[in-house]
Formats: sequence, C-alpha cells, structure tokens
Amino acid sequence: PPPPIGMATTSAVAVSAASAFAGSALSNRRVVKPVRASRVVPRASASGSDEKDAPFDARAFRRELSKSPKYNRSFKKDEESADAMETAGIGMVSKGGLVAQMRVENFTHVKDDVTLKLADAYGFCWGVERAVQMAYEARKQYPHEQIHITNEIIHNPTVNKRLEDMGVKFIAETKDGKDFSGVKDGEVVILPAFGASVHEMKLLAEKGVSIVDTTCPWVSKVWNAVDSHKKKEFTSIIHGKWAHEETVATVSFAGVYLVVKDLAEAEYVCDYILNGGDKAAFMKKFDNAHSKGFDPETDLIGLGIANQTTMLKGETEMIGKLLEKTMMAKYGVLELNDHYKNAGDTICDATQERQDAMYKLVEEKPDLMLVIGGVNSSNTQHL
Repeated sequence: PPPPIGMATTSAVAVSAASAFAGSALSNRRVVKPVRASRVVPRASASGSDEKDAPFDARAFRRELSKSPKYNRSFKKDEESADAMETAGIGMVSKGGLVAQMRVENFTHVKDDVTLKLADAYGFCWGVERAVQMAYEARKQYPHEQIHITNEIIHNPTVNKRLEDMGVKFIAETKDGKDFSGVKDGEVVILPAFGASVHEMKLLAEKGVSIVDTTCPWVSKVWNAVDSHKKKEFTSIIHGKWAHEETVATVSFAGVYLVVKDLAEAEYVCDYILNGGDKAAFMKKFDNAHSKGFDPETDLIGLGIANQTTMLKGETEMIGKLLEKTMMAKYGVLELNDHYKNAGDTICDATQERQDAMYKLVEEKPDLMLVIGGVNSSNTQHL
C-alpha cells in the first residue's frame, strides 16, 4: 500500500496480539531571475537564480511547452496499463490478497490470536496512481525508444524498481546536480509526480526529447500560487523541505521565496517581522532555504503562502493563519491585502486523510503499527 498527495506511497496497519480491538504590488522589491538551463542542472538553493540573466517567465514557458507535439500530460486511463500495474503488485487498490479481503471484512482480519486493522484511508492517492500509470502508458506508447525519468516517480522503491525493470533509466545525480548529458534527441523523458524544475523542462525541450509530464495537478496548483505571489512582488513563504524534489520544482517557479519546514520556523520568521533580530543568525538558520539575494529586512514586507503538498495540511493552515495575524499586527487590518495573500485551495487532502486514519488507529492502542511505504517518503516519515 501507499498514500498522501501525488507524491508518496504509504499505508498504516495496526496489529494487536491475543485480542481484537476495535493585494497591490509593493515598491522597491526585487524580482529574482531564474538561471538558464545547461547540461547539468544544479539543485535549487539560495543560489538558484542568476541576476545577470534576462528575465524569464517560467509560467509562460510552461504554457508554450504544453503546446508542443513532443509534450504530453494526458492520462489515458489505459486498462491494459492498469492491469500491468496490478500484476506487478503496485495497483492503487489491490484487487486480490489480504488488503482486498480486509476491505470487505470491515477493514479487519483475524487469524488465530492476531487481529489486523486496516487504516480507513490508505494506498496510493489519485496523483500517485495517475503518475505511475502514465509511466506505464509511456512504455506502451514508446515500446522501442529509450525512456528516462528525472527522478524517482514517487518515493516507493518497489514502484521505481518496476520501472527500472521496464528499461526506464533514472537521471544520474552528481555533486553538481543532475546530469542530462546521456539524454539524446528523439528519446523520451518522464517528469515525476513531484514535478521538475522549469530549468530541467527548458533543457529537455532544447534537447528535442518527447516529454511525458506526470506532475500531480495539485503540485501544479502550488506553482500557480507562487507565480501569483511573484506577479504581486510578494515573497513566497513555502511550507516544505527545501531539498525535497517537489519544493525544488516549486521554487523554480517562484520569485523571492523562503522555505519553512514547520510551525516553529514560521514562528521564528514572524517574530523577526514584528520585533526584528539578528540578520546573520536568520540567514544562517535558513541557509539553502531562500532565493538568491534574499534579505529579511526588505523581503518580508509582502508575503504569500504556498506548500509542499506532502506536508501536514493542518500545519500549513496554522502557518497561514499565523502569517496573516502577524501582517495584521504589523500593518493593520485595512492594509492586510497589501501585505499578505493566502494560499487558496492548494492543500492536498490525501495527506491529511491518511494521517487522520493513523490517529484513529493509534487511539485503539495496538501492540504494533505497520507503516508500509518508502523510507525516504515524506508521507511515510510523517505517519
């Protein structure tokens, strides 16, 4: 099994022995200009932009890319591909086996003195299922072409091994970034469910490859959110992990940004906004988690919030309310729209649903909790 946003694959099973338990634009603000693509695309970080380059409209480029005959993000819902996934043991909802049996037995299985309880919400979310099936469909559509993928399709080793067995090559990660030198004209490249940075998309388009974009639509909505912040000359406060592939992709569409991993870091930022502080300490705390040239003295005047979709939905909402309250305290209620923009509907419910299901199982005090998923998955780690 697996779970939350189109990004990971995680499930929870509880085991009990011996018994059954149940605004307007701000002045004097910079616009960060993204770096041009090269053969090796560096990891996004504080140095992810180059002030020397001409302005680059990431959203406009992606819009034009979508018109290319070599770009495909359509989900065909091919039954043959879905059956192949099921045969490989990576279907969204297993049609056979113990999990399927538990679904029709009130999410419970009892054998001798051991009782298994299946979480109410589990398995691949829609975004993950869509991405993996699109990869299977790509193999069917391009039976003889070499297929690459820019990263793990999702953070689940079994799924990635199945793709590898089908001849899909994973782009190598070097100390300088991803090495695309082995990708040739006429080949096929899959963008994973997490998405890919706009710099990678630009490089691939220049190489003349066919692109199969499996990016979860919920992730794309976050990109649109940070783009709206950039247009308003607001700094994007992104709730996420700065090194996570999804956040790396998101910041490539942002202008000025700061990544906070949790509520505690958001509180630190808000305290700085209201009371000031040690600028050097601030920059050290958020090393690698901000855009190039970020200055907390001038870049925390207008804020917009966005999120990495595998983060806890409730925490993103708490951070958003904290930022809103902080900007009201700083500038007043009547000026709020000139200093804060909320995320809108960009938070994926799948993450929260699986975490709520986990809490429900924990309340029943099982002897052991089994969390099934990739150890490097954000969703797995949260569960």
